[in-house]
Amino acid sequence: MPQLVRLYLVSIAIGFALALAFTGLLLALDVAGLRHLTAATRGGWIAVLMLVVFHTILFSGVQFGIRVMLMAQGEGPRGGLRQCLRRRPAPLPAATPASARAASSSR
Repeated sequence: MPQLVRLYLVSIAIGFALALAFTGLLLALDVAGLRHLTAATRGGWIAVLMLVVFHTILFSGVQFGIRVMLMAQGEGPRGGLRQCLRRRPAPLPAATPASARAASSSR
């Protein structure tokens, strides 16, 4: 089995485990009344199944992205160039006397 496919399958398995734990915590802590809502409704198990499926997609995608980003080992400098920048104050517009501004606005 190619290494990338194996990495993806492992990420899906980790995402599924995290999704089960997260959905279980959501129901156990009765966040926003989800436990009562799913238990009292006839099709509540479908909602729980959808929560697990969509959380699996979310968490497995995050796991796969993290693993792929950690695989990158580039040669050379990391984090940009380490150069000192000199700070210069921003130039201010020249001050004009009030009488000159009044004369230019009255025209």
